[in-house]
Amino acid sequence: MVLAVRTLAAHKAVDPVILDVRKICGFADYFLIASGTSRRHVQALAQHLEADLGAAGIDPLGEEGLEEGNWILLDYNEVIIHLFLPPFREFYDLEGLWAEAPRRTAEEYLAGATSATGGPA
Repeated sequence: MVLAVRTLAAHKAVDPVILDVRKICGFADYFLIASGTSRRHVQALAQHLEADLGAAGIDPLGEEGLEEGNWILLDYNEVIIHLFLPPFREFYDLEGLWAEAPRRTAEEYLAGATSATGGPA
């Protein structure tokens, strides 16, 4: 997940946060949520993630919304990445829906990271 967070930071994702959903979700351990400034930016963030993670041998199990670019979901099994245009992020409010999940900002997460591909839970 560290690589994904670093990729988002390098490409100027807006307000990336990590939700630890291990105790409240049966299909993922973490949600990585971020916004882009335009549809093209959201699409580019997804493309950069797929390229960087793919180069590390990590391929998504599935992806949704790439063509529209309003809300893109990349399923990496334990980590589900949600990339939004701000109005869609506000409307769907995943952070509010999963409010009981412990939350960390990307900066907090990277400050505790221990490797380029892993990191603390």
